[in-house]
Amino acid sequence: MDPFRNIKLRWLHGALHDVSSELSRLQFSQFAPHAWEPAINAYRCKNCIRICVDLAGVDRSLIDLTVEPRRIVIRGARELPEPTDDEGCAQQLLAMEIDYGPFMREVPLPAEVEIDQARAEQRNGLLWISLPLKEP
Repeated sequence: MDPFRNIKLRWLHGALHDVSSELSRLQFSQFAPHAWEPAINAYRCKNCIRICVDLAGVDRSLIDLTVEPRRIVIRGARELPEPTDDEGCAQQLLAMEIDYGPFMREVPLPAEVEIDQARAEQRNGLLWISLPLKEP
C-alpha cells in the first residue's frame, strides 16, 4: 500500500474520485510573485480531524490534496479574478487584495489519520477535509 494518498478533487456526476495529480500541467500566472497560503480552520473532533480551507474562486479540478499519516498538503492555483467580457474591460485598477496564482498549504496533524478514509468536499468556496483518526 502506498504510504501517501493523493486526492485530485474532481466532481463527476456528484462523486469524489481519486485521480493522479496533474499539477505539472498547470500554467500558473506569470504575475503572481510567489505561492500564497490559503487560510484554514482546523478542529480535532472525537473521531476525526476536520480542516476547513478558504478556497473561494478556485476551480475544484485545480485542487490537489496529499494525505499522509501525520500531515496534509493542499496545492493548486487560483486564476486572477478580473471583470468578464460582459462587464467591459477594466480601465483602472482600484485595489488588488485577493491572492491568485499557485498556492500551497501544509498542515501538520497532531495524530495519525486513516489515509484510505480521508474525504473532502467543496461548498460555498470552502474546502472541508475529514480525516478519521487512526485507532490506537
